Amino acid sequence: MLMFSFPKLSRAAVRVRRLAAHLSNATMSTNPQSSSLSSPPNRDAPTAAILIIGDEILKGHTVDTNSAFLTKALRKLGVSVQRITVIPDVREVIAKEVALLSAQYTHLITSGGIGPTHDDVTFESVAMAFQEELCINPDLVKLVEEFFGVGEKKNAAMKLAMVPRSAKLNYGTDPQTGQLHRYPLVSVRNVYIFPGIPSLMEKAFNGLEHLFAGSGTTFHTREVFIDSDETDIAPALGKLQASWGRKVSLGSYPDWLSNYYRVKVVVDSDSMEEVEKARAKLLQMLPKDSVVPLITDPVSIAPAEVYKLANSGSELGEKVMSALKTIEAALDQYSTQEVCVGFNGGKDCTALLHLYYAALKRRLPDVKDKVKVLYIRIVSPFPEMERFLQDTAKRYDVELISVEGSIWQALNDVKERRPELKAVLMGTRRSDPYSHTLTPMCPTDPGWPEYMRVNPLLDWTYHDIWSFLRTLYVPYCILYDKGYTSLGSMDNTSRNAALQVVDERGVTRYKPAYLLENEEEERNSRA
Repeated sequence: MLMFSFPKLSRAAVRVRRLAAHLSNATMSTNPQSSSLSSPPNRDAPTAAILIIGDEILKGHTVDTNSAFLTKALRKLGVSVQRITVIPDVREVIAKEVALLSAQYTHLITSGGIGPTHDDVTFESVAMAFQEELCINPDLVKLVEEFFGVGEKKNAAMKLAMVPRSAKLNYGTDPQTGQLHRYPLVSVRNVYIFPGIPSLMEKAFNGLEHLFAGSGTTFHTREVFIDSDETDIAPALGKLQASWGRKVSLGSYPDWLSNYYRVKVVVDSDSMEEVEKARAKLLQMLPKDSVVPLITDPVSIAPAEVYKLANSGSELGEKVMSALKTIEAALDQYSTQEVCVGFNGGKDCTALLHLYYAALKRRLPDVKDKVKVLYIRIVSPFPEMERFLQDTAKRYDVELISVEGSIWQALNDVKERRPELKAVLMGTRRSDPYSHTLTPMCPTDPGWPEYMRVNPLLDWTYHDIWSFLRTLYVPYCILYDKGYTSLGSMDNTSRNAALQVVDERGVTRYKPAYLLENEEEERNSRA
């Protein structure tokens, strides 16, 4: 086995090691608790630090997704991540962090800096941290020759075969097939050196979970959603955390984009009993009626919940049942390949999309075709509408068909681009302009591109739409919570004056759209 020694680096490594030891001891002696209010409750649980290496992260050229994946994956295995650090491709900096963090935590996971180029310096930096030489590993040489088709020792690819002297090769197992991975993960002591490419890193980690599992620790989490400002609940949260100490951690996270809550509070512990006791105590101390029984994933349960509402016997349930029958009639006549949903981010088409998704998944639970959504982009759309549309496309995993121009031009364009489409579901209500003569299923007018217009919501009212959305906790565009009741473009839409109020501080604000009392004022904000 060939060894490469770097005298200058070796002296630097000694300084790095001494500094790391000094910092580690100083940290432990000056702050024995060394934790925030939300520190992990179990000191016996294994800990980890994540070291993200790469100039491209610090310069904003690449977005780091590896730390998010690793924190979730490690937590499921009972490992508490205590630190995430992002550093450049500089040997001395990497070596210093490796020496410091490996001494403080059970596991140190690095990501990035593995490869054949000049800035791939992780292996030699880890060697420097532990005052080791770099060695050519014969097993890695064979793999490099196999993967890269090179055999010359001076070839740049051979840099991948030069690892610290005490390096261990860990071969993972594919959890799907049970076969060993062909390329191993290199580790040195408690430092696990993962690639920076997310797909490779995730594959390697999933195959080596056993290296981090087995502690017997399980973390338990409960979420409480609160429709109050964070300032209103801060005193209660502070008292509770002080009384729980390290047994339970409490996190408070405001959300400015949720339609249903303003703060998410997370209760966390390695004891299920402590979590449940803490959650019960939290509920007692929160303002009355502030807790929201939020459904965090209304899409996955849409078939069950929508049909449950349809069969509830309520007035809204009857409207839902009627809409579902119209949708089912369309699916009797047309295949899923021939149907699309008109969607512009408004409240009516949001309700329509949820109804159609529920009917489709109930009727064809194993269908692989994505719901097709037709978006006719207007001039000067609200950025919030555009963002909501993209979020909705991800939420329902739809195929988005985007066109521009007038409705006639857009439909004509779609007819040429997607000739298989024959029916368009629309969120039209009878109170909409020019809609009083429509029927649940009617063809387009003469002179228009030929489509079947499917109108499941014709007999719904403004309040029916809001009752449906909020009963099922369906996300909708945040503009409706800011005083808008009917959305068009930024050029012709404003807040509805009927929702304007002056609070106790004399500040003018707007109530959300679902609190509009007179439905006839819905379109007062549209020019």
